[in-house]
Amino acid sequence: MISIDPKKNTERENYKLLVGSIIPRPVAFVTTLSEQGIINGAPFSYFNIVSSNPPMISLAIQRATGRLKDTARHILYQEQFVVHIVDEDNVNQVNETAASLPVTESEIERANFTVIDSQRIIVPGVKEAKVRMECRLVQSVPLMNKEQQTGDLFIGEIVQFHLDDVIYHEGRIDASALKAVSRLAGASYAKIGDIFDIERPQ
Repeated sequence: MISIDPKKNTERENYKLLVGSIIPRPVAFVTTLSEQGIINGAPFSYFNIVSSNPPMISLAIQRATGRLKDTARHILYQEQFVVHIVDEDNVNQVNETAASLPVTESEIERANFTVIDSQRIIVPGVKEAKVRMECRLVQSVPLMNKEQQTGDLFIGEIVQFHLDDVIYHEGRIDASALKAVSRLAGASYAKIGDIFDIERPQ
């Protein structure tokens, strides 16, 4: 067994250990709206469920050399965002949005996504996702090291779900129809694979 002190690692070395071991990670494709009205889209895998009452999700966005990424800046400005679940049918389009573009250009246009209006917030989503969640910002938490802020943790309350008919059955999501993909390390993603059940003990 190898034992490693993360304080003796570089940030990049710790990053490789985290993304290589905490797998699979769900991928959120997040749309936001800039102050200039430009729709931004970007994928994030530091993402998960926080609560079901009310329904809330978490989204952590790292800062690049101390600077806010566009998505984080827009969330702080609008206090709204849309989370889409990335699946086998849209993952290639989502990957296109990971390109570094000027804030004046839209990743949505670059990836040829179809913009669709939201019902409860002003930030639009994209039609190609089988799951779309309109979110309002509940809390933002600064992530710090000793010298500076290194990221932002956002807690968002889901105010509207949008679900494709093909995946929704009697209040449940059909995982095999959703075909969600998950993030591994490097350029690697994973499909759902085999599904098995284990009953909880009484």
